[in-house]
Amino acid sequence: MVRKNSVLVVDDDLAHRTMLRTLLSSWGYEVVEAEDGSSAIEAVHRRPFDLVLMDIRMIRVSGIEALEEIKAFNPAIPVILMTAYASVETAVEALKKGAYDYLTKPLDFDELKLAIGRAMEHSRLKEENRILRESLGLKFDRGNLIGRSAVMTRLLETVAQVAPSEATVLITGESGTGKELIAGALHYNSPRRERPFIKINCAAIPETLLESELFGHEKGAFTGADRRKEGKFRQADGGSIFLDEVSEMSLAMQVRLLRVLQEREITRVGGEEVIRVNVRVITATNRDLSSEIEAGRFRKDLFYRLNVVSLHILPLRERKDDIPPLAEHFLKMFAEKNRKRVRGFTPQAMDRLLRYDWPGNVRELMNTVERGVVLTRSEYIDEGELTPILLEQPEGKSAMRGELPAGSSLEALEKTTILKTLEQTGGNKSEAARRLGITRRTLHQKLKKYGMMV
Repeated sequence: MVRKNSVLVVDDDLAHRTMLRTLLSSWGYEVVEAEDGSSAIEAVHRRPFDLVLMDIRMIRVSGIEALEEIKAFNPAIPVILMTAYASVETAVEALKKGAYDYLTKPLDFDELKLAIGRAMEHSRLKEENRILRESLGLKFDRGNLIGRSAVMTRLLETVAQVAPSEATVLITGESGTGKELIAGALHYNSPRRERPFIKINCAAIPETLLESELFGHEKGAFTGADRRKEGKFRQADGGSIFLDEVSEMSLAMQVRLLRVLQEREITRVGGEEVIRVNVRVITATNRDLSSEIEAGRFRKDLFYRLNVVSLHILPLRERKDDIPPLAEHFLKMFAEKNRKRVRGFTPQAMDRLLRYDWPGNVRELMNTVERGVVLTRSEYIDEGELTPILLEQPEGKSAMRGELPAGSSLEALEKTTILKTLEQTGGNKSEAARRLGITRRTLHQKLKKYGMMV
């Protein structure tokens, strides 16, 4: 017999609770009722539920208080909150405290059904991923790696596989694509995570000092060496070292690095003591090392040592599906940092972000969003608050699926923007309206106008 998904309905309004029990039962859910937040907390402690559907305003223990208790006991239970007294502040507080979604009364039954289905599916996928990771011996933490494009998903899957190993990794990609973040993910998802993760930019250190920086020096080894210094490899012992822009090393330094990789030992500048080191080496470059080898600027034997596993990060212009989630991540980060209430981007601003080719990649996008957060005087960043170079993009080029040619009507552009936003939110009309900067009622009217809903 197939187990029914269980829903705990929490509401101190008996009539509304009874209506929800009848409705959810007709959809095939097992329904358990609780009359207030205190009873809901007790119920969750007694047995597991697949979802909690809970009112916010209740006489004994509010929905927000109960949400905190439930999430503290079992963070995996999705909680959808309901209220007849909708406000932005309440919604933000609910989502910050872990609510999966936030619905307003009187409930739109189609929206309710969709929200419950999404929450159930989200929980199912999380559980499947957890089981898969455990079966692989992996508990991969993405950290600040944001991306939903197919290429980024495949890259992160490879990182998750490689991280627990001892393999040397070479990360390639243009400047600003996030090579250091990938290196960090490799270290912090490896058995070495509790040991040091040492980062060094080989291009930022003069050649005369790089050897000392990496391997250390003895007192008196050169002018100014007034005491012994341990190098980065010694500091990273037991952990990982990330050598960014490794292609900028001189051929002489490349020989020293090759010896470390082969022998797992170093010697301080001016010293004779051979020191064993246990370090995982992760390197990165924005250059084509094959071309560098042909030009005689990079050693082929070192390349083979570094390139045990190669990870290539595509530029942002080739994975534009990652722009919206990255932009929203940076917006939240800089809004909190600058103590500003900024909720999102206008459709015009997001369209500008999607049209632009981002020669500076993720780093440039981050700086652009920070500028927008600082300059905006409203809750939504508009196109005028983006960097001037974005506003110079040709109007004929569109990143929307089903591209519209230059000269398309405003109605056609509006319809495409709405469809794209609904696609991004999985059909959640409340979230789509929020991102578009309009009310849910206005969105409903526009959908009706364009014949996109019954």
